[in-house]
Amino acid sequence: MLNKIFLQGRLVADPEMRHTPNGVAVASFRLAVDRDFKDRETGEKKADFINVVAWRATAEFVSRYFTKGRMAVVEGRLQMRDYTDRDGNRRTAAEVVADNVYFGDSRRDAEGGGSYGGYGGGYSAPAPAASAPVPPPAYTAPMGGGSQFAELDDDDGELPF
Repeated sequence: MLNKIFLQGRLVADPEMRHTPNGVAVASFRLAVDRDFKDRETGEKKADFINVVAWRATAEFVSRYFTKGRMAVVEGRLQMRDYTDRDGNRRTAAEVVADNVYFGDSRRDAEGGGSYGGYGGGYSAPAPAASAPVPPPAYTAPMGGGSQFAELDDDDGELPF
């Protein structure tokens, strides 16, 4: 059997961090995930709001580094949970149990605010890297009717990655 989910969306609120009676960390948050199509009547994209639960180190990571508006990529599994509401009615809730959570935007994007307002959570810009010599371009567009491919002049050993 396979139960694997990948989601990318923005947090609609800051994660809620709790601990079980045994001291295990658990973080809950909701992601707004855009649908791939636009509404016929309004012409706008709609979003689904998906509940996510993270445990232990993943919960601590999410609680520490993610805030409202931050883009997150969640890898996990879908879980159905039955519960009784305050009125005594039986309910079923669907939630994603996160195995891994990744940043879906860069620090610079988060600090800039974008269309979602300031949600950087106090991040600072990364320190500038030491400037390395920039190699010449590896491809030169052909002039005239020559071949569309050019020989690479530099060797892979000098690539910055």
